[in-house]
Amino acid sequence: MAKNSTWHDDYWLLLMQIYLKKPVGVKALYNRDMVNLSLELHIAPEALQSRMQQIARLETPRIERIWQTYHNDTRKLKRAVSMLRKMSGFGTAGLFYDGVEVEETFEKDFRPLPEDERLTPVMLTILLDLYFQLTPSTMVSTTPEVSKTARLLKLPVDLVVDILQVYQHCDPYLKRKDHCLSPLLSPCQQIWQRFGNIDTTVLEKYADEIREYFKR
Repeated sequence: MAKNSTWHDDYWLLLMQIYLKKPVGVKALYNRDMVNLSLELHIAPEALQSRMQQIARLETPRIERIWQTYHNDTRKLKRAVSMLRKMSGFGTAGLFYDGVEVEETFEKDFRPLPEDERLTPVMLTILLDLYFQLTPSTMVSTTPEVSKTARLLKLPVDLVVDILQVYQHCDPYLKRKDHCLSPLLSPCQQIWQRFGNIDTTVLEKYADEIREYFKR
């Protein structure tokens, strides 16, 4: 962001509602509810998880008061959250973001690609991790890891195979000389530039974390 969005005390209600979802407790970094709230507030998931840990520790008198008010009355909390969301400008550059110039950073990784709206950069990241687990001959629809990943991401398995083929064109070690005409070449190249040359264990850890977002 050009200017950091400000944390508002009202946000504790939104975060506590997620915290109280079963199983009650601090949620995974890329839990779908956490990510969706991050996108709504333009606050990175890491920052929200840190705040959620404060809830777990009842770290401040303010948090303690909110906890005492709502932790045994989720209906009351739901009503309070509903009222908050109806406030003019919530989640936009209105009331809560007055004077704040929003420049998306992490948000872009969860936005659909213009080349194919079924895909997002985080999906391509998971598929790059899959790519490094396979050999070219196993990048086919009948490979269990391929079909399993397609189900997780709710993508056609043929599309997953196509993306793995595109990554072969990004891989300098394969030295493929045939031309890749896929419109996904550019976004795949961008993901390769970000993650293709780092330690694969680092990519694997990140991919495992963001898989949480796609679990239902």
